[in-house]
Amino acid sequence: MPQGYNVLFLCTGNSARSIMAEAIMNHKGRPNFNAYSAGSHPSGSVRPEALRQLEIAHLPTKGLRSKSWDEFARPGTPQMNFVFTVCDNAARETCPLWPGQPITAHWGVPDPAAVAGTPEQIERAYREAFVILDRRISLLLCLPLESLGNLAIKKELDRIGLQ
Repeated sequence: MPQGYNVLFLCTGNSARSIMAEAIMNHKGRPNFNAYSAGSHPSGSVRPEALRQLEIAHLPTKGLRSKSWDEFARPGTPQMNFVFTVCDNAARETCPLWPGQPITAHWGVPDPAAVAGTPEQIERAYREAFVILDRRISLLLCLPLESLGNLAIKKELDRIGLQ
């Protein structure tokens, strides 16, 4: 088993879904996983509703910020083992070439920021996105990665993305 796995969660704006996934993985996956998030066109700020979901779950929010995926394509940055797109727009974009050929998968999650309605409806959308990400990350953490080949891991990650 490697020293640890580096995971990058991508979304267009890097303001909600990918941020929540980063926080969930960094909490649940320690010490074997280090998570990061980024966006193809970062919004520059993290959605307060996403931060609220993390606070409700008692997950740390310090240091979370909206950033470009270009930060992780530069020399000297952590080499990724896994790259997940969590929104449909980023899945259709041409991603940078990640050093080390990480295993990639699309884990699309409905965009809670696109929900219009009452404060309760908006909070529910963020909660549902959080629950989906939490469940998928938990399933990933249960995989016997050290005993699976890359093709088997890819197949399992794709399967998890459909749940």
